[in-house]
Amino acid sequence: MYTTLEIEHRGRVAWLWMNKPEVHNAFDETLIQELTLALRALDADPAVRAVVLAGRGKSFSAGADLGWMQRQGAATLDKNLDDARQLARLFRTLSCMATPTIARVHGAALGGGMGLAAACDICVASSKAQFATSEVRFGIIPAAISPYVLRAIGERQAYRYFQTAERISAERALALGLAHEVATPEALDATVHTLLEALQAGGSGAQAAATALIRAVANHPIDDALVEDTAQRIARLRATPEAREGLTAFLEKRAPSWVA
Repeated sequence: MYTTLEIEHRGRVAWLWMNKPEVHNAFDETLIQELTLALRALDADPAVRAVVLAGRGKSFSAGADLGWMQRQGAATLDKNLDDARQLARLFRTLSCMATPTIARVHGAALGGGMGLAAACDICVASSKAQFATSEVRFGIIPAAISPYVLRAIGERQAYRYFQTAERISAERALALGLAHEVATPEALDATVHTLLEALQAGGSGAQAAATALIRAVANHPIDDALVEDTAQRIARLRATPEAREGLTAFLEKRAPSWVA
């Protein structure tokens, strides 16, 4: 179905592999479109409890394909804008998924690759991984990825890295808040697996509601409207079958029904 992707189902986890190793999984029109379609399809599949986004070859993703960028530069403004909107939609699709997402970053995650890592709920990086917002070195800006990178590393750090395009080591990414975990290359998949086990112990409805809660609360003043919204959210959730099953399972000292 896809020419630039592989989807591997391991139980209730979908491993979504960018599969253009010869160009370090660089973005072009096809990869952008196929990633967007695949993410939407996986998010709509109730059998999928989590998605791991990964890259084949040496790199996670080295950002935009140079040929694609040259085509954009030579295109009309309308075509250029259409391509930019499609790229922006990809990152929004990934960021707004109800299904938990983990970025498995084993090598370079540059430009859009860093954007993918930032847009995922969780980022696990190999100790050999490198990140960068490298766009200014090509005379452009990290526009489409900016909301997600800013959310991850903050405005103050973005002033530095958006302008210098410095390479960011895995340990530095951990300190900045971009990566949640750093593991040796040999332990990378084991670290991802540990997080997947933790994710699958939670209720899928509750997890979707939890990420929606973060989006509703983050960067908003703690006023009467926000307090009322949080009360409404927990009141509605407590009445769901999933919540009743979770509480009953806890009281009965057994695993809830969603834990296989």
